[in-house]
Amino acid sequence: MTETIRIKRFVARPVIVPMNLPLQTSTGAVAKAPLVLIDCETDQGAVGHAYLFSITPSALKPLTAMVTEMSELVAGDELLPFEIERKLTQRFTLLGLAGLQRLAQSGIDMAAWDALARTRGLPLARLLGGAPKPVKAYNSKGLGIMPAGAAVEEAHKLLADGFHAAKIRVGRSDAREDLAVVRAVRKAVGDEVTLMCDYNQALTVTEAIRRGEMLDDEGLSWIEEPIRHDDYAGNARIADALRTPVQIGENFDGAFAMQSALSAEACDYVMPDVQRIGGVTGWLRAAALAHAAGIEMSTHLFSEVSAHLLCVTPTAHWLEYVDWADAVLASRLTIKDGFALPSEEPGNGIAWDEAAVARYLVT
Repeated sequence: MTETIRIKRFVARPVIVPMNLPLQTSTGAVAKAPLVLIDCETDQGAVGHAYLFSITPSALKPLTAMVTEMSELVAGDELLPFEIERKLTQRFTLLGLAGLQRLAQSGIDMAAWDALARTRGLPLARLLGGAPKPVKAYNSKGLGIMPAGAAVEEAHKLLADGFHAAKIRVGRSDAREDLAVVRAVRKAVGDEVTLMCDYNQALTVTEAIRRGEMLDDEGLSWIEEPIRHDDYAGNARIADALRTPVQIGENFDGAFAMQSALSAEACDYVMPDVQRIGGVTGWLRAAALAHAAGIEMSTHLFSEVSAHLLCVTPTAHWLEYVDWADAVLASRLTIKDGFALPSEEPGNGIAWDEAAVARYLVT
Protein backbone atom coordinates (compact mmCIF):
# COMPACT_ATOMS: atom_id res chain seq x y z
CA MET A 1 0.00 0.00 0.00
CA THR A 2 1.26 3.48 -0.87
CA GLU A 3 2.14 5.50 2.21
CA THR A 4 0.11 8.66 2.80
CA ILE A 5 2.03 11.87 2.08
CA ARG A 6 1.10 14.98 4.03
CA ILE A 7 1.81 18.66 3.51
CA LYS A 8 3.95 20.33 6.13
CA ARG A 9 3.70 23.81 4.63
CA PHE A 10 4.18 25.95 1.55
CA VAL A 11 7.00 28.49 1.79
CA ALA A 12 6.79 31.57 -0.44
CA ARG A 13 9.77 33.87 -1.13
CA PRO A 14 9.61 37.06 -3.22
CA VAL A 15 12.50 37.88 -5.56
CA ILE A 16 13.09 40.38 -8.34
CA VAL A 17 15.48 39.06 -10.96
CA PRO A 18 17.07 40.74 -13.99
CA MET A 19 15.88 39.80 -17.46
CA ASN A 20 18.49 38.99 -20.09
CA LEU A 21 16.49 40.95 -22.68
CA PRO A 22 14.21 43.74 -21.40
CA LEU A 23 10.90 43.57 -23.27
CA GLN A 24 8.97 46.57 -24.60
CA THR A 25 5.35 45.80 -25.47
CA SER A 26 2.49 48.01 -26.61
CA THR A 27 1.40 48.30 -22.97
CA GLY A 28 4.78 49.07 -21.39
CA ALA A 29 8.31 47.88 -20.70
CA VAL A 30 9.42 44.97 -18.54
CA ALA A 31 13.09 44.95 -17.50
CA LYS A 32 12.98 42.83 -14.34
CA ALA A 33 10.88 39.83 -13.34
CA PRO A 34 9.15 39.93 -9.93
CA LEU A 35 8.69 36.27 -8.96
CA VAL A 36 7.25 34.39 -6.00
CA LEU A 37 9.23 31.18 -5.41
CA ILE A 38 7.12 28.45 -3.79
CA ASP A 39 8.30 25.32 -1.97
CA CYS A 40 5.87 22.57 -0.94
CA GLU A 41 7.42 20.77 2.04
CA THR A 42 6.10 17.28 2.84
CA ASP A 43 6.40 14.88 5.76
CA GLN A 44 8.22 12.43 3.47
CA GLY A 45 11.06 14.87 2.86
CA ALA A 46 10.26 15.64 -0.78
CA VAL A 47 9.98 19.34 -1.62
CA GLY A 48 8.02 20.56 -4.64
CA HIS A 49 8.89 23.79 -6.45
CA ALA A 50 7.01 26.35 -8.53
CA TYR A 51 7.16 30.05 -9.21
CA LEU A 52 4.70 32.81 -10.02
CA PHE A 53 5.21 35.97 -12.08
CA SER A 54 3.54 38.91 -10.34
CA ILE A 55 4.07 41.15 -13.41
CA THR A 56 4.42 44.31 -11.33
CA PRO A 57 6.62 44.63 -8.20
CA SER A 58 3.71 46.21 -6.31
CA ALA A 59 1.88 42.87 -6.41
CA LEU A 60 4.85 40.85 -5.20
CA LYS A 61 4.35 41.05 -1.44
CA PRO A 62 0.52 40.71 -1.52
CA LEU A 63 0.89 37.63 -3.73
CA THR A 64 3.46 36.16 -1.35
CA ALA A 65 1.10 36.80 1.57
CA MET A 66 -1.77 35.11 -0.27
CA VAL A 67 0.31 31.96 -0.82
CA THR A 68 1.23 31.98 2.88
CA GLU A 69 -2.42 32.25 3.90
CA MET A 70 -3.35 29.33 1.66
CA SER A 71 -0.50 27.31 3.16
CA GLU A 72 -2.04 27.69 6.60
CA LEU A 73 -5.35 26.31 5.30
CA VAL A 74 -3.88 23.10 3.88
CA ALA A 75 -0.99 22.38 6.28
CA GLY A 76 -1.36 18.81 7.54
CA ASP A 77 -3.63 17.79 4.66
CA GLU A 78 -2.85 14.84 2.44
CA LEU A 79 -0.87 15.73 -0.68
CA LEU A 80 -3.75 15.33 -3.14
CA PRO A 81 -3.79 18.21 -5.64
CA PHE A 82 -7.43 17.79 -6.66
CA GLU A 83 -8.53 17.85 -3.01
CA ILE A 84 -6.34 20.86 -2.29
CA GLU A 85 -7.89 22.65 -5.28
CA ARG A 86 -11.41 21.79 -4.09
CA LYS A 87 -10.73 23.05 -0.56
CA LEU A 88 -9.13 26.34 -1.61
CA THR A 89 -11.77 27.01 -4.26
CA GLN A 90 -14.51 26.57 -1.67
CA ARG A 91 -12.70 28.78 0.82
CA PHE A 92 -12.11 31.69 -1.58
CA THR A 93 -15.29 31.63 -3.67
CA LEU A 94 -16.75 34.69 -1.96
CA LEU A 95 -13.53 36.67 -2.46
CA GLY A 96 -13.54 35.76 -6.14
CA LEU A 97 -11.52 33.15 -8.01
CA ALA A 98 -9.44 35.60 -10.03
CA GLY A 99 -6.55 38.02 -9.78
CA LEU A 100 -4.03 37.40 -7.01
CA GLN A 101 -6.20 34.62 -5.59
CA ARG A 102 -6.07 32.72 -8.86
CA LEU A 103 -2.30 33.16 -9.18
CA ALA A 104 -1.62 32.07 -5.60
CA GLN A 105 -3.84 29.01 -5.85
CA SER A 106 -2.20 28.04 -9.13
CA GLY A 107 1.22 28.30 -7.52
CA ILE A 108 0.09 26.08 -4.64
CA ASP A 109 -1.22 23.58 -7.19
CA MET A 110 1.96 23.52 -9.28
CA ALA A 111 4.19 23.05 -6.24
CA ALA A 112 1.90 20.30 -4.89
CA TRP A 113 2.03 18.36 -8.16
CA ASP A 114 5.82 18.75 -8.24
CA ALA A 115 6.12 17.43 -4.68
CA LEU A 116 3.94 14.47 -5.59
CA ALA A 117 6.02 13.74 -8.69
CA ARG A 118 9.26 13.91 -6.70
CA THR A 119 7.86 11.65 -3.99
CA ARG A 120 6.91 9.07 -6.62
CA GLY A 121 10.28 9.45 -8.35
CA LEU A 122 8.64 10.45 -11.64
CA PRO A 123 8.90 13.40 -14.03
CA LEU A 124 5.66 15.38 -13.99
CA ALA A 125 4.69 14.20 -17.48
CA ARG A 126 4.88 10.54 -16.37
CA LEU A 127 2.96 11.21 -13.17
CA LEU A 128 0.18 12.63 -15.38
CA GLY A 129 0.14 9.51 -17.55
CA GLY A 130 2.39 10.64 -20.38
CA ALA A 131 6.12 10.82 -20.97
CA PRO A 132 8.68 13.59 -21.46
CA LYS A 133 9.18 14.18 -25.17
CA PRO A 134 10.35 16.98 -27.45
CA VAL A 135 7.82 19.81 -27.71
CA LYS A 136 7.86 22.46 -30.43
CA ALA A 137 9.03 25.79 -29.01
CA TYR A 138 9.35 29.42 -30.09
CA ASN A 139 11.57 32.06 -28.52
CA SER A 140 9.47 34.79 -26.96
CA LYS A 141 11.97 36.53 -24.70
CA GLY A 142 12.67 39.43 -27.08
CA LEU A 143 11.51 41.22 -30.24
CA GLY A 144 9.66 43.91 -28.36
CA ILE A 145 8.64 47.28 -29.79
CA MET A 146 11.83 48.48 -31.51
CA PRO A 147 13.04 49.80 -34.90
CA ALA A 148 13.27 47.36 -37.80
CA GLY A 149 17.08 47.21 -37.78
CA ALA A 150 17.21 46.36 -34.09
CA ALA A 151 14.45 43.77 -34.55
CA VAL A 152 16.41 42.02 -37.28
CA GLU A 153 19.50 41.89 -35.08
CA GLU A 154 17.55 40.56 -32.12
CA ALA A 155 15.72 37.98 -34.24
CA HIS A 156 19.06 36.47 -35.25
CA LYS A 157 20.07 36.31 -31.56
CA LEU A 158 16.86 34.55 -30.58
CA LEU A 159 17.14 31.96 -33.33
CA ALA A 160 20.81 31.33 -32.51
CA ASP A 161 19.65 29.88 -29.16
CA GLY A 162 18.42 26.76 -30.98
CA PHE A 163 15.00 27.93 -32.15
CA HIS A 164 13.28 27.94 -35.53
CA ALA A 165 10.44 30.24 -34.41
CA ALA A 166 10.04 33.60 -32.67
CA LYS A 167 7.33 36.11 -31.76
CA ILE A 168 7.28 39.80 -32.71
CA ARG A 169 5.53 42.42 -30.56
CA VAL A 170 3.39 44.83 -32.53
CA GLY A 171 1.02 47.66 -31.70
CA ARG A 172 2.98 50.78 -32.64
CA SER A 173 1.04 54.00 -33.17
CA ASP A 174 1.48 53.68 -36.95
CA ALA A 175 0.38 50.35 -38.45
CA ARG A 176 2.87 50.81 -41.29
CA GLU A 177 5.73 50.63 -38.80
CA ASP A 178 4.46 47.26 -37.55
CA LEU A 179 4.26 46.01 -41.12
CA ALA A 180 7.77 47.25 -41.90
CA VAL A 181 9.23 45.43 -38.88
CA VAL A 182 7.43 42.18 -39.69
CA ARG A 183 8.63 42.33 -43.28
CA ALA A 184 12.21 43.17 -42.27
CA VAL A 185 12.40 40.26 -39.85
CA ARG A 186 10.83 37.89 -42.36
CA LYS A 187 13.29 38.92 -45.07
CA ALA A 188 16.21 38.50 -42.68
CA VAL A 189 15.31 35.05 -41.26
CA GLY A 190 13.75 33.44 -44.34
CA ASP A 191 10.51 31.63 -45.00
CA GLU A 192 11.54 28.47 -43.14
CA VAL A 193 11.34 30.30 -39.79
CA THR A 194 7.96 30.46 -38.04
CA LEU A 195 6.90 33.96 -36.94
CA MET A 196 3.97 35.03 -34.77
CA CYS A 197 2.95 38.52 -33.63
CA ASP A 198 1.37 39.84 -30.45
CA TYR A 199 -0.58 43.09 -30.00
CA ASN A 200 -0.96 42.73 -26.20
CA GLN A 201 -4.58 43.93 -26.37
CA ALA A 202 -3.64 47.29 -27.92
CA LEU A 203 -6.40 47.77 -30.51
CA THR A 204 -10.11 48.29 -31.04
CA VAL A 205 -12.07 45.74 -33.03
CA THR A 206 -12.20 47.89 -36.15
CA GLU A 207 -8.51 48.76 -35.98
CA ALA A 208 -7.62 45.11 -35.34
CA ILE A 209 -9.42 44.05 -38.51
CA ARG A 210 -7.76 46.83 -40.51
CA ARG A 211 -4.30 46.00 -39.23
CA GLY A 212 -4.88 42.27 -39.43
CA GLU A 213 -5.76 42.57 -43.10
CA MET A 214 -2.47 44.40 -43.64
CA LEU A 215 -0.63 41.42 -42.11
CA ASP A 216 -2.66 38.69 -43.78
CA ASP A 217 -0.12 38.13 -46.55
CA GLU A 218 2.98 38.15 -44.32
CA GLY A 219 3.01 34.46 -43.47
CA LEU A 220 2.43 34.86 -39.73
CA SER A 221 1.32 31.77 -37.83
CA TRP A 222 -1.02 33.82 -35.66
CA ILE A 223 -2.05 37.28 -34.51
CA GLU A 224 -2.23 37.31 -30.71
CA GLU A 225 -4.53 39.29 -28.43
CA PRO A 226 -5.38 42.12 -30.84
CA ILE A 227 -8.05 43.55 -28.49
CA ARG A 228 -9.20 43.31 -24.87
CA HIS A 229 -8.75 39.68 -23.91
CA ASP A 230 -12.25 39.12 -22.52
CA ASP A 231 -14.17 40.68 -25.42
CA TYR A 232 -15.05 37.32 -26.93
CA ALA A 233 -17.64 38.74 -29.32
CA GLY A 234 -15.10 41.24 -30.66
CA ASN A 235 -12.41 38.60 -31.00
CA ALA A 236 -14.89 36.42 -32.88
CA ARG A 237 -15.50 39.24 -35.37
CA ILE A 238 -11.75 39.60 -35.90
CA ALA A 239 -11.17 35.86 -36.28
CA ASP A 240 -13.97 35.69 -38.83
CA ALA A 241 -12.60 38.63 -40.84
CA LEU A 242 -8.93 37.59 -41.06
CA ARG A 243 -7.17 34.78 -42.88
CA THR A 244 -4.37 34.72 -40.29
CA PRO A 245 -5.40 32.69 -37.20
CA VAL A 246 -6.24 34.64 -34.04
CA GLN A 247 -4.65 33.45 -30.79
CA ILE A 248 -5.91 34.32 -27.29
CA GLY A 249 -5.94 32.68 -23.88
CA GLU A 250 -3.08 33.85 -21.66
CA ASN A 251 -5.61 35.77 -19.57
CA PHE A 252 -8.21 33.01 -19.20
CA ASP A 253 -9.13 32.99 -15.49
CA GLY A 254 -9.71 29.26 -15.25
CA ALA A 255 -11.19 26.67 -17.58
CA PHE A 256 -14.68 28.19 -17.45
CA ALA A 257 -13.39 31.37 -19.11
CA MET A 258 -11.83 29.27 -21.84
CA GLN A 259 -15.11 27.40 -22.26
CA SER A 260 -16.90 30.73 -22.79
CA ALA A 261 -14.32 31.82 -25.38
CA LEU A 262 -14.65 28.56 -27.28
CA SER A 263 -18.44 28.78 -27.20
CA ALA A 264 -18.21 32.29 -28.68
CA GLU A 265 -15.79 31.07 -31.39
CA ALA A 266 -13.55 33.89 -30.23
CA CYS A 267 -10.30 32.49 -31.62
CA ASP A 268 -8.60 29.93 -33.82
CA TYR A 269 -6.02 28.87 -31.22
CA VAL A 270 -5.78 29.01 -27.42
CA MET A 271 -2.74 29.52 -25.19
CA PRO A 272 -3.63 29.32 -21.49
CA ASP A 273 -1.21 30.54 -18.85
CA VAL A 274 -0.60 27.91 -16.18
CA GLN A 275 -0.69 30.48 -13.34
CA ARG A 276 -4.05 31.87 -14.50
CA ILE A 277 -5.76 28.71 -15.74
CA GLY A 278 -5.43 27.04 -12.32
CA GLY A 279 -2.04 25.37 -12.25
CA VAL A 280 -1.59 21.79 -13.41
CA THR A 281 -5.12 20.88 -12.32
CA GLY A 282 -6.67 23.74 -14.28
CA TRP A 283 -4.47 22.99 -17.28
CA LEU A 284 -5.74 19.41 -17.48
CA ARG A 285 -9.32 20.68 -17.57
CA ALA A 286 -8.50 23.26 -20.23
CA ALA A 287 -6.67 20.66 -22.34
CA ALA A 288 -9.79 18.48 -22.30
CA LEU A 289 -11.87 21.43 -23.54
CA ALA A 290 -9.41 22.14 -26.35
CA HIS A 291 -9.44 18.48 -27.32
CA ALA A 292 -13.23 18.39 -27.41
CA ALA A 293 -13.31 21.57 -29.52
CA GLY A 294 -10.58 20.32 -31.87
CA ILE A 295 -8.49 23.44 -31.30
CA GLU A 296 -4.71 23.64 -30.95
CA MET A 297 -3.44 24.62 -27.50
CA SER A 298 -0.16 26.40 -26.78
CA THR A 299 1.40 27.64 -23.54
CA HIS A 300 2.14 31.07 -22.08
CA LEU A 301 5.37 31.62 -20.09
CA PHE A 302 6.46 29.15 -17.33
CA SER A 303 8.48 27.11 -19.81
CA GLU A 304 9.66 24.45 -17.36
CA VAL A 305 6.32 23.12 -16.09
CA SER A 306 4.55 23.99 -19.36
CA ALA A 307 6.86 21.69 -21.33
CA HIS A 308 5.68 18.74 -19.22
CA LEU A 309 2.05 19.78 -19.61
CA LEU A 310 2.27 19.87 -23.39
CA CYS A 311 3.41 16.25 -23.25
CA VAL A 312 -0.08 15.29 -22.00
CA THR A 313 -2.09 17.82 -24.03
CA PRO A 314 -3.96 16.08 -26.90
CA THR A 315 -3.92 19.14 -29.18
CA ALA A 316 -0.45 20.38 -28.14
CA HIS A 317 0.77 23.16 -30.41
CA TRP A 318 3.62 25.50 -29.33
CA LEU A 319 5.61 26.08 -26.14
CA GLU A 320 6.26 29.76 -25.50
CA TYR A 321 9.83 29.94 -24.23
CA VAL A 322 11.12 32.68 -21.94
CA ASP A 323 14.09 32.54 -19.58
CA TRP A 324 12.82 35.00 -17.00
CA ALA A 325 13.38 32.69 -14.01
CA ASP A 326 16.79 31.45 -15.14
CA ALA A 327 18.65 33.75 -12.74
CA VAL A 328 17.39 31.71 -9.76
CA LEU A 329 17.26 28.23 -11.33
CA ALA A 330 19.86 25.55 -10.68
CA SER A 331 19.24 24.02 -14.13
CA ARG A 332 17.58 25.23 -17.29
CA LEU A 333 15.18 23.77 -19.83
CA THR A 334 17.11 22.28 -22.74
CA ILE A 335 16.38 23.60 -26.24
CA LYS A 336 17.62 21.72 -29.31
CA ASP A 337 16.75 22.06 -33.00
CA GLY A 338 13.57 24.01 -32.31
CA PHE A 339 12.26 21.75 -29.55
CA ALA A 340 12.17 21.95 -25.76
CA LEU A 341 13.32 18.74 -24.08
CA PRO A 342 11.69 18.22 -20.67
CA SER A 343 13.84 16.11 -18.38
CA GLU A 344 13.30 12.54 -17.17
CA GLU A 345 14.37 13.67 -13.69
CA PRO A 346 11.62 13.54 -11.01
CA GLY A 347 9.40 16.61 -10.87
CA ASN A 348 8.72 19.53 -13.20
CA GLY A 349 12.32 20.57 -13.85
CA ILE A 350 12.44 23.45 -11.36
CA ALA A 351 15.15 23.63 -8.68
CA TRP A 352 16.60 26.72 -7.02
CA ASP A 353 20.08 28.15 -7.08
CA GLU A 354 19.93 29.17 -3.42
CA ALA A 355 22.89 31.55 -3.65
CA ALA A 356 21.10 33.43 -6.42
CA VAL A 357 17.82 33.39 -4.50
CA ALA A 358 19.58 35.03 -1.55
CA ARG A 359 21.02 37.67 -3.87
CA TYR A 360 17.66 38.68 -5.35
CA LEU A 361 15.43 38.17 -2.30
CA VAL A 362 13.08 41.04 -1.50
CA THR A 363 12.98 41.72 2.22
